[in-house]
Amino acid sequence: QVQLVESGGGLVQAGGSLRLSCAASGRTFSSYAMGWFRQVPGKEREFVAAISWSGGRTVYADSVKGRFTISRDNAKNTVYLQMNSLKPEDTAGYYCAADSFGSPTARAIQYDYWGQGTQVTVSS
Repeated sequence: QVQLVESGGGLVQAGGSLRLSCAASGRTFSSYAMGWFRQVPGKEREFVAAISWSGGRTVYADSVKGRFTISRDNAKNTVYLQMNSLKPEDTAGYYCAADSFGSPTARAIQYDYWGQGTQVTVSS
């Protein structure tokens, strides 16, 4: 069992930055691939970024490439999402997820555990 708790969301102006954190419980965190997704009410959950268990491989959605960076610290059981050059269209609830397979994927169905989310609002 893995429990995930996101933090770091908030209100920021367009062009600004935020860093999201996702703290995981459980000894096997380092074996999980981790992903970030986002969702706006009334819309489907959207893939943002994912990272392999070792941190050696990352995958990004085209909409955030060059602006967002996913990273992890297995010693701290934490995964991060650094978000720069934020745009109003980045406004959403952001969720982290853990995939026991260990390989980064954009497919939400492959993730076994999900956090409760943290809200990011970007004003224009």
